[in-house]
Amino acid sequence: MRGSYSTQDLGSGPDCTVRARTHIPPTPPRYPAAVTPTHPEPKGNPVSAIRPAAVVVLAAGEGTRMKSATPKVLHEICGRSLVGHVLAAARELDPQNLVVVVGHAREQVGAHLAEIDPAVRTAVQAEQNGTGHAVRMGLEELGGAVDGTVVVVCGDTPLLTAETLRRLAETHHADGNAVTVLTAEVPDATGYGRIVRDEATGAVTAIVEHKDATEVQRAIREINSGVFAFDGQLLADALKKVRTDNSQGEEYLTDVLGILREAGHRVGASVAGDHREIAGINNRVQLAEARRILNDRLLTRAMLDGVTVVDPATTWVDVTVTFERDAVVHPGTQLMGATHLGEGAEVGPNSRLRDTKVGPGARVDNTVSDGAVVGASASVGPYAYLRPGTRLGAKGKIGTYVETKNASIGEGTKVPHLSYVGDATIGEYTNIGAASVFVNYDGQDKHHTTVGSHCRTGSDNMFVAPVTVGDGAYTAAGSVITKDVPPGSLAVARGQQRNIEGWVARKRPGSAAAKAAEAASRQGESED
Repeated sequence: MRGSYSTQDLGSGPDCTVRARTHIPPTPPRYPAAVTPTHPEPKGNPVSAIRPAAVVVLAAGEGTRMKSATPKVLHEICGRSLVGHVLAAARELDPQNLVVVVGHAREQVGAHLAEIDPAVRTAVQAEQNGTGHAVRMGLEELGGAVDGTVVVVCGDTPLLTAETLRRLAETHHADGNAVTVLTAEVPDATGYGRIVRDEATGAVTAIVEHKDATEVQRAIREINSGVFAFDGQLLADALKKVRTDNSQGEEYLTDVLGILREAGHRVGASVAGDHREIAGINNRVQLAEARRILNDRLLTRAMLDGVTVVDPATTWVDVTVTFERDAVVHPGTQLMGATHLGEGAEVGPNSRLRDTKVGPGARVDNTVSDGAVVGASASVGPYAYLRPGTRLGAKGKIGTYVETKNASIGEGTKVPHLSYVGDATIGEYTNIGAASVFVNYDGQDKHHTTVGSHCRTGSDNMFVAPVTVGDGAYTAAGSVITKDVPPGSLAVARGQQRNIEGWVARKRPGSAAAKAAEAASRQGESED
């Protein structure tokens, strides 16, 4: 029976790259009716009762087809690395143990894992000797045989959902299988390993590689995903029996299925509701396709929750972005990191927000923002740049061609246009004149400027920090403010204007300017 299980439909690389899934299957309509795939109700205990003893994530491979200095599993889509998406789905199962098998660039991958999930355990596969060997390394990290269900997933399958993994674990438990294969029905199964079942019991009898399949078997559309649930004790014992007499000289995890079936154990299957979930990422084309699918899922969920997304095709969001109802996202907008849009907030078009909080009813137009807070009913843009530490109060305004950094701008305060506000505190209901610059850097250190409430500062002002403008004060246009301005005062800091009459005629005789000036003088004399 061992020979009836294909060892070529699962790739030999321990990153769990499945040769039979070297491309993402054709994509169904972009906006499905539901975000989460639907599944038939399984037998046995409820999902909440199934807690795996361990989840083993295979992430040791190099991923040469990515042609990148970055390890494949660290490439990102929608705000998470590929392996980060897999870990997030696995964590929702609340496994007793979660171990990632690392190999290629293990220091870099290990550092990333420690950052995103400090509790995860890592096992090292120093030599990439196949998927079976990788799983064996994972079990050794856990002390060998594990009592309970062990789920094995691939670190390059970011579309795999927690719900599908739950169904896999539940089916495995309810059917009493020694191993349960996650499968999917695809529109075109060409090149994929086919799942052959016993017609009477539904048990899996073989996984047949496409090139070895009969015409009848090639008509089967159910394929192998490379994701499994095992009985932990049986898995550990079977891995000891896996041989390396194959073309790659490696230990294939799929051989375990044949070993267990020969021993009289049942091999079953759980069908994923959406075949796109099992797609592995091997190159940049597939990375982009997966990003689009996941982005569509996120936007569909947001729209069903009451968010208006005017043009989903040009809107991109991270998995960590959150919304409240009646938020509006205009075309050409990217929302990243811990960005949150409050109720009725409106963002875009053509805005990029990272780690930005937009309050209820606020408007952000054609803006780049990183680490900013925009208060309720405030207005930003167009063409504004909010840098980290910017806090705009309720009903405030940051207008056209304004840049802010580490600035607290009070309620109702306006910085309308053509200004830079850095390292500053501005009170409530103050107006900052156009073309103002908060001069915060002396070439060595940054200094702070404070402008009080209900101030009116003139256009083309320079505030040379450290300096304070008191409440209710005014500053004249064109002033360079280098000294504190007391509350209620008018500060004028500019040179006395002096007009030198006849200068153009003397210094630029015959020029267009001189002729225009002469004509204007004659016109003035005639009017007199």
